Amino acid sequence: MKNSFVATLLMITAFHATAQERIDLYPGQPQLKIAGGRKIDDVPHINHYKARADKKNGAAVLICPGGGYAHLAVDHEGKDVAAFYTEQGFDAIVLHYRLNDASQSGSRFPAQYNDVTNAMRLVKSKAAAWQLDPEKIGVLGFSAGGHLASTLATMLIPASGQPRNELEKWSSRPAFAILVYPVISMSESFRHNGSAVNLLGPDASAALKDSLSTDKRVTAETPPTMLIHATDDKGVPIENSFVFYNALRKNNVPATMHVYDHGGHGFGMAPKDPVLNSWPALSVTWINGVLGKGK
Repeated sequence: MKNSFVATLLMITAFHATAQERIDLYPGQPQLKIAGGRKIDDVPHINHYKARADKKNGAAVLICPGGGYAHLAVDHEGKDVAAFYTEQGFDAIVLHYRLNDASQSGSRFPAQYNDVTNAMRLVKSKAAAWQLDPEKIGVLGFSAGGHLASTLATMLIPASGQPRNELEKWSSRPAFAILVYPVISMSESFRHNGSAVNLLGPDASAALKDSLSTDKRVTAETPPTMLIHATDDKGVPIENSFVFYNALRKNNVPATMHVYDHGGHGFGMAPKDPVLNSWPALSVTWINGVLGKGK
């Protein structure tokens, strides 16, 4: 019964996700295009979706859609996700980050990392205006967007003691991370090669690939993390989540992982599957637990 309710809620709210505000990440720099395989003629930006007013809880989720670092699945891994979380009382912010393509004419690392860190610090800088607690802003990413979210969670930029601008007043560290069928490794046999090539280029060194395999970046400062994956994922094998989960455990970081026996890759919120669509509600309970502990 609970799963049926969640499925209905997902399908209803998916039609009511309208961004209240768009903010470009790099004002005055129109040359910084999203680009990618679909040649998106737009600049990196965030779309802010406000929480339902009668449920607003002061927390927010920065959402990173997937797409192999070549395109952005901004509907079922972006707007639909925002619609669900705003109904639960969270502000939702969908990140439109820079991409690459097969001809390598787009952007490579660190462009994407710069986009997600700037986005997190930007959201924190808007916390007072948006009636948010800057210590209750987390990140959620899908597939390659999960890799991007994991870089935000493991490659932390501290607040500056002598900030040159408003963003530098804020740490890039999210309060929590939710990684859904994430790309994690850039170097192992179970890597998603397309994401690795788009992010790092076809001739990336072994050292660079290792440095961006985020399981190797986990420390005690990594925020509490939830992982979601299906065992039959042929696109991004579940070993990606396993290695990240094990790294979290090794560093005593609060971690939880939900493994489904079906779903493949790219199921998003899975509104029509009564098993897979349990994860969004589970994530809300988990986030509330994490934030309630002040971690």
